[in-house]
Amino acid sequence: MSSLVNIGMFELAFGAVLGWLITLRLESPETLRRFGVTQPRRLLQMHIDFVMMGIILIAVGLAVPDLPTWIAAPLVFGTIMNPLGFLPLAFSEEQRRKAYYRVIITLSFIGTSGGLTAAAVFAL
Repeated sequence: MSSLVNIGMFELAFGAVLGWLITLRLESPETLRRFGVTQPRRLLQMHIDFVMMGIILIAVGLAVPDLPTWIAAPLVFGTIMNPLGFLPLAFSEEQRRKAYYRVIITLSFIGTSGGLTAAAVFAL
């Protein structure tokens, strides 16, 4: 099995486990507040994004099992960092205005979109 499929399975599983935070949000919202979460909806976004990114990696890994590392590496970076980008926003929406956040998110978008585009071209 390709590394992309393995990483995608991990992301999918992690996203599924994050679903428990959504249950906690609904059943006991004060628990999340005690941990400093002010925007619990961002946790839902992270949960959904990890599931989607995991499925994307699995699909790419199965469709193009011999994808070169120079394409796979930025793709993996992007599919991990895109969902993780919601985590700091769960604690403070102000994070999105900070330079470090913008740089990391921009790089993750480039990694994902560039990696998927390169994978599509490589598969031709």
